[in-house]
Amino acid sequence: MTATRTPFSDAPAWVHRCATDPELQVAGRDAAVTFAVRSDGARVVVTCDRGRFALGSGTPEFELAATPDAWARFFAPDPQPCHHHFLAMRMRVPGTLVEGDERAYAQHARIVHRVLALGRELLHGPPAPDPDPEIDRSRISERYVTAEVEGSPVDLHVATAGTGTPLLVLHTAGADSRQAHALMSDAALTARHEVIAFDLPGHGSSGRLPGPIGSWTLTTSRYGDTILAVVRALGLDRPILLGASMAGEVCLEMAYRAPEAFRGVIACEASEKVPGRTTPWARDPRVDTATFVPEWIAGLIAPRSPRSCREDILWTYSQGGAGAFAGDIDFYSGDWDGTEKVPHIDTATCPVVMMTGEYDYSCTPRMSEQTATRIPGAVFWEMPGLGHFPICENPAAFAPHLARALQHLGGPRD
Repeated sequence: MTATRTPFSDAPAWVHRCATDPELQVAGRDAAVTFAVRSDGARVVVTCDRGRFALGSGTPEFELAATPDAWARFFAPDPQPCHHHFLAMRMRVPGTLVEGDERAYAQHARIVHRVLALGRELLHGPPAPDPDPEIDRSRISERYVTAEVEGSPVDLHVATAGTGTPLLVLHTAGADSRQAHALMSDAALTARHEVIAFDLPGHGSSGRLPGPIGSWTLTTSRYGDTILAVVRALGLDRPILLGASMAGEVCLEMAYRAPEAFRGVIACEASEKVPGRTTPWARDPRVDTATFVPEWIAGLIAPRSPRSCREDILWTYSQGGAGAFAGDIDFYSGDWDGTEKVPHIDTATCPVVMMTGEYDYSCTPRMSEQTATRIPGAVFWEMPGLGHFPICENPAAFAPHLARALQHLGGPRD
């Protein structure tokens, strides 16, 4: 790309901005770390000492390295997919590395990512996200239902709003049914659909399955069994199934395993296989998962997502139970493998819609599209401006895509 200014050329101003940033004062108030950001010959060393930030001169514990071209794209005013966040570059852009103590990076990821974001702000000013949505939670009714999962009764928290064709919404890994609140607040949607969401066992307000705290692991069979148990317990008549990320994957599983139980599935951010998203730091006792897990997923949110939506997603992820996120990733980027299943999905019985946000670097639009081509009768489209959490990261941008998907499935026009 053409030459683009980067903050490496004005390191003192960059670090001064860090020293006066309220978010970094909170993130770094109990931290003591020195790290570097490197681009070939350019190198900026940053020291945080209990909330005080300064240009460092000592040996960094770790370094973030990328090519000059990658950093130029990262620090652009409107960064494109796979260059909008350091973890996106690390996964998808060759030459992007963390060198040194990886655990120290995981322990201080919130600080590191904020320092990088401030480098972009130094050049272009604060970001201008889309407007915050108005979410009316007074529409939502909540209760518990007892479902039998793997032979054990478990009390599951269920939220509902609206009347009409049931739309069963599944949450992402380590999260809970709050991700469906914006849909439940959508008057047009709830006039035609009963929107239903539940918390998986050990998530949100649901009870746990038997076993030591922290032992949760999600498998394809356990996930499918739980969904079918909820459908039975609520007496749902062939609901439409909607989910993103791991919930999008299980939509494909349910279309294969129990097509007669659903009117159709809407699989967002899904593929037949998603490698490369496990992380040892989600279970490491030396890493605070309440701060690390939100940072691990933050770059999956599209850059222009409303601020309140972004913060709600991160806050929900910071509240996950011990081992809940890591146990879900056991399914998302491990146990789930639909390679041999997806060609045999009967879309005449259970239609399949797949759609993926352009900023999703975990399950890219290309990955989803390739899977859709292997499902006879499935349809796919990319969602511009959205990321990995389309249901909750930008409800206004997601609404027309959901309406189009529901129309394709033969439901009421929303």
